[in-house]
Amino acid sequence: MTEDIQISHSITKSEINELPLIAWDGTIKILEDTEQMQEAVEILKGELVLGFDTETRPSFRKGEYYPPALIQIANEDCVYLFRICKTSTFESLLPILENEKIIKAGVGISDDVKQLNKLAEFSANGFIEISEITNKIGYKNRGLRALTGLLIGGRISKAAQVTNWAKSQLDYKQVRYAATDAWVSREIYLRAESKLHSIKGTNPDTTTS
Repeated sequence: MTEDIQISHSITKSEINELPLIAWDGTIKILEDTEQMQEAVEILKGELVLGFDTETRPSFRKGEYYPPALIQIANEDCVYLFRICKTSTFESLLPILENEKIIKAGVGISDDVKQLNKLAEFSANGFIEISEITNKIGYKNRGLRALTGLLIGGRISKAAQVTNWAKSQLDYKQVRYAATDAWVSREIYLRAESKLHSIKGTNPDTTTS
């Protein structure tokens, strides 16, 4: 059984802060209308594994609510930022979000799906919580920043996390932050799956493009 050979892995905040800062430095595409989004979806429909995350304008008053403003999706070569606050819909993404054959991997992903369902109901399929996999291989931390430290050996910035994601134009720090979260989500998932199958003595079912 996998549990018999688990090794407990954990990392502290101070240990994370000693790691080198990393960020996605590849192509980023910011999509602000349905036509752009549909073009991106046509590309992403051919993928097997995607990194997934969302961003929402923070609320600071009791009872204040804002819907998700941004959906980030990463493949191996590019991170796509879907500014759904501009379109007020993510219908064009449904061929991905409802496709069980396309893995969408993220941390806290059930909450992302829940918030998107408040905006518009859809049949979520293929969403995988990364921390459920890392827990099986002995990683006790569950947050994205900690798992990045444990599995990638780097530190991601959270400086732009509590910013206005619905403003007219995202700034450089927001774009870089959003893209990095989606990228590391995909990378962590792939590494965790590889470790899990190595422990089990099997080969991963999923191949990457």
